[in-house]
Amino acid sequence: MSIAAFEPAPNYVPVSVRIAKRTLDIVGALVGLAVTLPLWPLIALAIRIDSPGPIVFRQLRIGRALPDRTELFLMNKFRSMRVDAETRTGAVWATKNDPRVTRVGRFLRKTRLDELPQLFNVLAGDMSLIGPRPERPGICHRLDQAIPFYAERTYGIRPGITGFAQVSQGYDETIEDVRRKLLFDHAYALALTRPLHWLGLECAIAVRTVGMMVGRRGQ
Repeated sequence: MSIAAFEPAPNYVPVSVRIAKRTLDIVGALVGLAVTLPLWPLIALAIRIDSPGPIVFRQLRIGRALPDRTELFLMNKFRSMRVDAETRTGAVWATKNDPRVTRVGRFLRKTRLDELPQLFNVLAGDMSLIGPRPERPGICHRLDQAIPFYAERTYGIRPGITGFAQVSQGYDETIEDVRRKLLFDHAYALALTRPLHWLGLECAIAVRTVGMMVGRRGQ
């Protein structure tokens, strides 16, 4: 665990929202694990049969930004790509019909089942159920140089398994995609300052996320 569960965040997030959001994260993650745990052995077996390599993939990501530091953590995912996916290219975004994605991985990404292990990141306090997308350090550095205020998107906010930007626009493929999604990230941050507005938005994002999973609209 990288931080205490209720460590003080920047003052713009009211205490009531911080406590409510962390409580929803813990309860939601526990419920999510209880509901999906029967699928885990089937997913693990499918990954093992489909391609060689680890079942769960761990990758360094940038977490919450605080006044005195920016947190880093290892994000868990069910492996959806070949183990040598970035040997030649380094850190790059996935694209539509990405040849690095395995057959089972394509289904996992479409349904977003590959993100289930991140529920443990939520319980550990590294992530939230809903928040800005956690990015890799190398890519984040390039985006911070290209897009003003990009780094501020996680100021006082844990990155999320899903988020306002993710359900509104989908996956990033170009810098312009990131510019547009940044507006949603900042809009979500502003919503945190108004408890009732934040709660309504939080519920709407959760419902839209379930719809994307059922409709297999992931990438």
